[in-house]
Amino acid sequence: MPTTEELGIRLAEDVLKAVAETGDDGLVNEVNKIVEAASSALQEAYMAAVRAQRAEAKARQFLNARLKRTRAASAAKAPTAT
Repeated sequence: MPTTEELGIRLAEDVLKAVAETGDDGLVNEVNKIVEAASSALQEAYMAAVRAQRAEAKARQFLNARLKRTRAASAAKAPTAT
């Protein structure tokens, strides 16, 4: 049987996929209200997972953008073959 944390993570993953598909960011809060009414422990795990996954996505976007700029600058400085 999955732990409360595992259930929260799985639910967060599914909801964030649905948000990406539908563009409806309100789904996160709607699901949060439903879960909160039934289980505060699951609600806390779910919201923690939503925050963590969103933070990780933003960090990856930042990292990818930084690497792209660095690589482009390195390519521009590279000597050309003659």
